[in-house]
Amino acid sequence: MQKHIKLSLVLVAFLSSLHAQSRDTIVLKPLDVISSAIKTDELKSTDAVEVYTSQDIQKAHVQNVYEFLNQQTSVIAMPSYGNPFTQKLDIHGYGIGDGYQNIVITLNGRKINNIDMVPQLLSSISPASISRIEIIKSSGIVVGGDGANAGVINITTKQNNDKELALYGGTYGSTDGSFYLGHSDDKISISASGEAQKNDGIRYIDKSGSKDKNKLATGTFNLTYTPIDALELRAGASFANTDVIYASYLSKDEYRSDPTQMGSTNWGSTHQTYDTHVVNLGASYFMGESLSINLDGAQEKKKSNYVTYDSKSDYDYDSLKINLDYESKFASLTLGVDMFNGLRHSHAGAWSIANDTTKDNLAGFIMGNFNFGDSSIKAGYRYEKVSYEFSDATKSNKDKHALNGVELGYNYALDEETSLFANYAHSYQAPDIDRFFNYGEFNGFIKPSIADSYTIGFNHITKTNKFKISAYYIDLKDEIYYYTDLSVPSWDPLNRSRNTNIDSSSKYGLDIYDRWLISEEWNLALNYNFVQATIDKEIGGNGENYAQNTLPGVSNHNAKATLSYLPNQDTTISLTQVYRSSAYAANDFANNFSQKQDAYNSTDVSATYTQEDWEIFAKINNLFNQKNGLWIEDDTIYPVNFTTTAIAGLKLKF
Repeated sequence: MQKHIKLSLVLVAFLSSLHAQSRDTIVLKPLDVISSAIKTDELKSTDAVEVYTSQDIQKAHVQNVYEFLNQQTSVIAMPSYGNPFTQKLDIHGYGIGDGYQNIVITLNGRKINNIDMVPQLLSSISPASISRIEIIKSSGIVVGGDGANAGVINITTKQNNDKELALYGGTYGSTDGSFYLGHSDDKISISASGEAQKNDGIRYIDKSGSKDKNKLATGTFNLTYTPIDALELRAGASFANTDVIYASYLSKDEYRSDPTQMGSTNWGSTHQTYDTHVVNLGASYFMGESLSINLDGAQEKKKSNYVTYDSKSDYDYDSLKINLDYESKFASLTLGVDMFNGLRHSHAGAWSIANDTTKDNLAGFIMGNFNFGDSSIKAGYRYEKVSYEFSDATKSNKDKHALNGVELGYNYALDEETSLFANYAHSYQAPDIDRFFNYGEFNGFIKPSIADSYTIGFNHITKTNKFKISAYYIDLKDEIYYYTDLSVPSWDPLNRSRNTNIDSSSKYGLDIYDRWLISEEWNLALNYNFVQATIDKEIGGNGENYAQNTLPGVSNHNAKATLSYLPNQDTTISLTQVYRSSAYAANDFANNFSQKQDAYNSTDVSATYTQEDWEIFAKINNLFNQKNGLWIEDDTIYPVNFTTTAIAGLKLKF
């Protein structure tokens, strides 16, 4: 590993020594927000938004989307119990345990959230294929729907003439190859992208020296055809195949002494294969310059196999969205219907019989934006019916909910560079289907969570500085969580733990973003988030009073800063620091465990040298070899980003 790191440092030194020459001046401007129902830009938005372009993603040289979110945005990402391919996300203090279920993530408008507790599979999206990532915080329920309590993350892939091939290798047998091929003209837009990635592993999983290796393959094809000016036809297909072995937890002493060890107190590693295949079709018909109708449908089939436990599940997802859009100089309006049918078939296993569980969503929504001089007003409403059905050889159960979502927002432009905004959102999260089970037994349906979010903010965007600040308060009813009482013996699981609701809880915080072009050679990007998440009222399953406790798994302070040095027009050297303060362990709702989640620290450095048709790059993650981990409870720690790693590679542009 040290040889790889030394080579990377030599490359950084070489690039930094290149002589300065004339450069193209970088200029900041408000970026368009294109993925929401109402098209606007950052300065005029009534929401707290973050927008990242393909250039931002390419400069970061990340191995997956999770890494970009965790290093560059206000989103927190952590591997799910050690699984690097399905990581947990958090925005606005919903917690690293369940925060991902309060975030709606879309890919080209298609919702990729799951009906159970499996996090969104962002590893299926190659960073090379992404055009932009838009993060809308504490808003987005009207179009995003069920699960948008914390907000939405909209990912859009490229549709251009880029042709790129990227290869890299790194420490611990890490290799990656990706490509993007695109063609676009007046009639047709066609693109294909793919990625193959593997890692030989860092942690040991048995006494013979085997490690937690993993591999991933993805592929995507998209086609857009415009036979006449008034009609656009769309089709696409994609797949992702993952094969991962991930190590189990460690005790605190084991983690401190050597986080690469297998550990002596856990149940051993987990081997999972997880495959997904998606086909999508769509069409838009434009009835003049102002009115259009859009239809998009998708079918997704997934297979999950936990080889270790002989636990297999098959998923079938069908979705359809139809919306009518009107846009003029003074107003934008969208009216739509959103349908989703999700089925999970769980095969019979050693501890359970075969069963089918469905979650179906049917919604109608309307969203409008109106411009009055320097003022913009947003208003929207969504009505959604969610229904469940569970059946096995012995029983059948059904449940349903009718839910309402509301968004109201106002933006006032003080001048061409400055604006103020305020918004309110009434949102909801219907429970996933895993919440109805406890150790394989059906334990009953639980309530949806309801959130009322209030946000005020300030934007100031000049040619050399992009500054955003917003403050928020969230009032929640029936926030969903997994209750655990460690004092109950493990042989009594039904009384030891269960899925349930927090009676009432609240969150408030402050978000600050600043990108500053200090000079032609130096620029700085900063993301800082403060959050306080409190359980206002809740009695635990065995009588514990959680009132006024802090929600576990929430760090009060989250800071990310990237300092970039551009010695010439072809070279960029970046230093990134990520910090999160300590927190209560994920299961510590009583706030009384003897161990807390350690503060998270990582220092990363990267260098890029770019020419017209090629680019070389190197990156070192966790330069100072700092230990990081995910605390679930006392002596149950999953090491995360706990050692120095490095990659170096080449990108060819045709």
